[in-house]
Amino acid sequence: MARFELKLPDIGEGVVEGEIVQWLVDVGDRVEEDAPVVEIMTDKATVSIPTPKGGKVIERHGKVGDIFPVGGTLLVIETEAGAAEAAPEAPKTEPAAMPAVAPAAAAPAPAVANAAAPAAAAPNGKRVLATPVTRRMARELGVDLSQVVGTGPQGRVLKADLLAFVEAAKNQAVTKMEPAPTVAVPPGPRIETVAGDQRIPLRGLRRKISENLVRSKHRAPHYHFVEEFDATALVQLRERLNRKLEGTGEKLTYLPFFVKAVVAALKKHPRCNAVMDEEAQELVVRGEYNIGIAVATEEGLVVPVVHHADRLSLREIAREILRLSEAARNRRLNPEDVSGGTFTITSLGQTGGLFATPILNHPEVAIMGVHKMRKRPVVDEATGEIVVRDMLILSFGFDHRNVDGAEGADFAYTVIDLLKDPDRLLLEMA
Repeated sequence: MARFELKLPDIGEGVVEGEIVQWLVDVGDRVEEDAPVVEIMTDKATVSIPTPKGGKVIERHGKVGDIFPVGGTLLVIETEAGAAEAAPEAPKTEPAAMPAVAPAAAAPAPAVANAAAPAAAAPNGKRVLATPVTRRMARELGVDLSQVVGTGPQGRVLKADLLAFVEAAKNQAVTKMEPAPTVAVPPGPRIETVAGDQRIPLRGLRRKISENLVRSKHRAPHYHFVEEFDATALVQLRERLNRKLEGTGEKLTYLPFFVKAVVAALKKHPRCNAVMDEEAQELVVRGEYNIGIAVATEEGLVVPVVHHADRLSLREIAREILRLSEAARNRRLNPEDVSGGTFTITSLGQTGGLFATPILNHPEVAIMGVHKMRKRPVVDEATGEIVVRDMLILSFGFDHRNVDGAEGADFAYTVIDLLKDPDRLLLEMA
């Protein structure tokens, strides 16, 4: 017999760690070669990890909710090979600075990351305990964790400790080259539960959403622009096109029109089709037009990407949005389906409300929110008469470091003008 160690492989796209979502095998089970053994969630997607060797599972490391680094040992399998098989060398990852363009960039984590993880050595020689998320934030902020006083169990440095340390450093005008004072923030009040309460751990997709939103709001200074427009002509065009599609089994929603209008506007305002490289402090203007479409699932919001939207027809975009939406709701998205986005559209559809202010899909620098269409009486600009029109509100969010107010407004009105006069939109299509 021989031992084979199954390690978390390099999934690509800057992913250096993943969270265990579901074990598909247990200790003592026999597994076939190439059989899936565990589901791992990254910042990009949930993927099933197969084993390249068959045999009996004799060790299983980690439980649901634990975070593993690329190269961490997930399983040990007893194979029937005649000679011992060396475990494959773990993919090498950078031990410190990682590119900040991909939202998934993170520091390598310990094999079981729910336990506190050593991040640095304190001046007294003791290890600094912190979770992978806290260590990643510290690296992005340029903070030496050994300078931060931890208030968690066994002195673990919490995110609240780190943020309090950074805020104190700002208030005292301390630069990264100067040692900042250690500041401890008292822990929040303990929440006692009573009969009828339910505790829901922040795990899986919910934890990823939380991390990404906190990163976006912390790193990017948002501002928003909101405008309403008469979408009657767009409604009429969609109805005419859908009549022509009768009997084909296909139907156009409004989303393909929004995607095409956004692409046309991005070509005129390329700084909105960009991502922010935090580490290099550079705006990376993308040459591709990959539009993310926010999709609500039972677990939370995911953003699959319509790649090369400028090259696709309205029907092709509609088909791709349908495919991605179904894959998202069935947890069957591939890493490629959620990577490479350059701009995001989020739609509240018929949920209601007047409008909302969407949070940027960091590191992207612009996002558009689509809200409920309503029939309302308005004044016709040509005749001055009161008429009933299909009115739609769009809200836009921008990273103010890279997109000034006037540029954001110009981008928004380019999108709106094309949707108000969809014949122009058809002429703009490649």
